[in-house]
Amino acid sequence: MPSVSLKPREEIRIRQGHPWIYDNEIAYVSGQPEPGAEIKAVDSRGKFLGYGFFNPASKIRVRIFSKARPEADAAFFEEAFRSALAHRARFFDIGKQSLRMVFGEADSVPGLVVDRFIGQAGTSPGSVGDGVSGTWLSTQFLSLGVEVRKAEIVEALARVFSPDGIIERSDAPVRALEGLEPASGTLAGEVPTSIRMEENGASFLVDLSGGQKTGWFLDQRANRAAAARFAPGARVLDAFCNQGGFGIVCGKAGAASVTAVDSSADALAAARANAQLNGVEGIFTTVEANAFDYLRSPESEGAKFDLVVLDPPAFAKSRAAVEPAHRGYKEINLRAMRLIPRGGVLVTCSCSHWFDDARFDAMLAESASDCGRRFRTIEQRTQDLDHPIVSGYGESRYLKCRILEML
Repeated sequence: MPSVSLKPREEIRIRQGHPWIYDNEIAYVSGQPEPGAEIKAVDSRGKFLGYGFFNPASKIRVRIFSKARPEADAAFFEEAFRSALAHRARFFDIGKQSLRMVFGEADSVPGLVVDRFIGQAGTSPGSVGDGVSGTWLSTQFLSLGVEVRKAEIVEALARVFSPDGIIERSDAPVRALEGLEPASGTLAGEVPTSIRMEENGASFLVDLSGGQKTGWFLDQRANRAAAARFAPGARVLDAFCNQGGFGIVCGKAGAASVTAVDSSADALAAARANAQLNGVEGIFTTVEANAFDYLRSPESEGAKFDLVVLDPPAFAKSRAAVEPAHRGYKEINLRAMRLIPRGGVLVTCSCSHWFDDARFDAMLAESASDCGRRFRTIEQRTQDLDHPIVSGYGESRYLKCRILEML
């Protein structure tokens, strides 16, 4: 088997569990590995580190997939998927809940994301229940190693999860860094354009073929439920609302009103459809606006909200973007804090791995200080358990959610 030998001391992070070997960490490559092929990684003294996928076109030259199995064949993928399924069965009703079933490197399948949706096909607000119940997988192949093994992976997914259909949503920009073109389409069975799924006692329409990423942000499931505990009787602002996940769950929990803000007309149309589906359209108002601009406008008009949710997209997609992201996060949080009366609640999130917990909490303290407020931390939260966090792989801990009581 071809191998890569690391420079001295570059193996420390790999031995601690990180699965990526960068091009500038490699001393030399032995043999002639094909792009996407399995390769053995060793340290500068020739000691074994692991088996990985090789990509000469990527700065992440090797992605470790195993320390025991040298070949990523159909049996390897089936075993990995069964292990991922067993882990989730400890925490979820896997026969009823839509879940992330494979979370890339955190489930030992570098670059593969698989979300399983359970619901009814082809439903709409005016025709609830008219669809056929089923299970569908929405996948993203984000690395060359899994791209060249797509056929084996699809077969293994079918054996382990028995879906009615598998769709590919490999249209993420990160594929370009792997030398891959965007790809999408049905890989197996039949996949409806949209489905109706249940989450936190609410119903949501999910666009499997056109929604963001795999169609729905499953990682915020538990955080949406946590936010809804503070919703009864509250005036709620759901900023960066996307399809209305936070706002609608708050509406179902008894909010007095929900104002949902997003810059995407399509996202707001989906949010209104979801509000109607859940019977909360009477208290649900959508505003098409840049959330930064909107957070300035109600402040001058004296508007107040008892519960504000901030769930922005990633502001820091690289280390170089951390400082600009800090300014962006600080602005929206400072302005949100000014809209909340004493005793009100701010639920604020960041999905940027590079913007770590310590920086996020420091930013929140600065925001409060600059607007003359203090807060009491109620909860420090992260992504739900179907997005596992593993030691040595800091990228698996990416979502931060803080629930704060304003003083």
